Amino acid sequence: MCGIAGWVDFSRDLASEHGTAQAMTETMSCRGPDDRGLWLSPHAILGNRRLAVIDVEGGHMPMTAEGPVVITYSGEIYNFVELRAELAAKGHRFHTRSDTEVVLHGYLEWGAGVADRLNGMYAFAVWDDRDQELLLVRDRLGVKPLYYYPLRDGVLFGSEPKAILANPLAEPVVDTDGLRELLTLGRSPERAVFKGMRELRPGHLLRVRREGPAIRRYWALEPREHTDDLDVTVGTIRALLEDIVGRQLISDVPLCSLLSGGLDSSTITAMARKHGQIRSFAVDFAGYAEKFQPDELRGDPDAPFVQELARYVDADHTDITLDTAELADPRLRSSVVRAYDIPNFMGDMNGSLYMLFRAIREHSTVALSGESADELFGGYAWFHAPQAVEADTFPWLAMVMRDHGPSDLLDRALFDRLDLPSFTADSYRSALAEVPYLPGQNGLERRMREVCYLHLTRFLPVLLDRKDRLSMAVGLEVRVPFCDHRLVEYVFNTPWAMKTFDGREKSLLRAAAGDLVPESIRRRVKSPYPATQDVAYEQALRDTLGDLVRAGKAPVLPLLDAAAVREITAGPVGKTTTTMSRMSLELALDLNVWLESYNVRLDL
Repeated sequence: MCGIAGWVDFSRDLASEHGTAQAMTETMSCRGPDDRGLWLSPHAILGNRRLAVIDVEGGHMPMTAEGPVVITYSGEIYNFVELRAELAAKGHRFHTRSDTEVVLHGYLEWGAGVADRLNGMYAFAVWDDRDQELLLVRDRLGVKPLYYYPLRDGVLFGSEPKAILANPLAEPVVDTDGLRELLTLGRSPERAVFKGMRELRPGHLLRVRREGPAIRRYWALEPREHTDDLDVTVGTIRALLEDIVGRQLISDVPLCSLLSGGLDSSTITAMARKHGQIRSFAVDFAGYAEKFQPDELRGDPDAPFVQELARYVDADHTDITLDTAELADPRLRSSVVRAYDIPNFMGDMNGSLYMLFRAIREHSTVALSGESADELFGGYAWFHAPQAVEADTFPWLAMVMRDHGPSDLLDRALFDRLDLPSFTADSYRSALAEVPYLPGQNGLERRMREVCYLHLTRFLPVLLDRKDRLSMAVGLEVRVPFCDHRLVEYVFNTPWAMKTFDGREKSLLRAAAGDLVPESIRRRVKSPYPATQDVAYEQALRDTLGDLVRAGKAPVLPLLDAAAVREITAGPVGKTTTTMSRMSLELALDLNVWLESYNVRLDL
């Protein structure tokens, strides 16, 4: 796992741009604390910061082959052993044990077609000096990020926006559409928040030649008739998961699992344990389990289920207990915003995840996560709520943000100018236009195919980005077995009636893996990532925002509604304890940190 960056320009000599290229690459030192590399030529520069996971000694990047052909790579290829053998049989000779070299030789053999053969999470760039061409490739589900910034005669690219913004040719300007992206819970494909910057879509590749850039899709969800009966379907899912987890345990550095006590993470941990001892980690807040109060999203605390699963499979388990004071520390918020490159309204869930990853990194370099099982198998409550399913918008917005949103504190005139309802409606229609239907599909099955597609392409990317940014900010690689494209293709095309055959959420996963976990976890209802219930945390948010208002110089103040801010900061603790209200506070504080630290210029 690494951070990549680069610069291609056919109209200038880049040989003298070592300093700028190094600055771009060094912005991602946290993603790759183990090694650094830079390759320069007259029209192309490739940089890499490496987190060494496979072939620690031999995988230095950028890596070159005859031509020269050069690769800078981030990610993991889980079928690299088979590909290596296939390429060796074709006459390729390898000098390392790294998966990077397999991708490089795969390009030499198959060109851009190498992307079709890869199983894994990856974002990489190949410069082919023979053809004077850059190839950018991103994995099928978008687990690994990849941004680019078109130039008149070339392109800048990087794993994160900060790498691109380190080049003077790219400025931190945010226009109206960029601000809209910040304020909606969903991901618009290709759009990046910063003006002129784009995000390469999952399952796509970008060629950059002298005559200009060209994007091609190499993978997408496609309609396939599902002919397997229930028993075969359950067995196929189980076999796929066993193969996926086995592949993703390959590592030359310490590996662990993230355990929440839910079905998803418990399944991954139990499957990993079958291959040998597994170390697991869970997050908790001081006093959380003892003082827990059910809310609109969470019915029970994680801790009892975590402990039960750890005992059940005999995992080497550690609880990471977080303190409210550190969670509310402005320095932590700054670290999180810097990791994201943009504000985010998930607040303490971001801060606590960052703290969890930071603590895990002291023991492990790689972690397995249950991310994406809910999107794939239908685990969220809004998959099963008629008012959400039938709404003419994204289901999660209809249920979670039906009355308020994180933009509640925005200046009213600005809010009206942004016209977020129209922006969301346009995004929703664009997403629906992509849905791959089966011939003759109608009624509930047709609608639930839409709902599943929306989650995999608009909701899941937000969570994957969050996981990647906050883990890589501390040099931790997180793998997501449920994002294996073979599993996603298969489950996506199973009928909704089969996905809910027992009248519950995640029926297929429960049937496929339920024997691996205790009955209490098999029966447990979905509980989202925990958020602190300590009122002192919300009080700290309100006090911090109130201090900014009283100081009168904070860059975020022109964006806020003064009356709304006074009301939320002056009221008694507990008055604004709804999820959406706290999100508004979090977003306002994140915006302030972001505007100040990135010197953002708003072009509204």
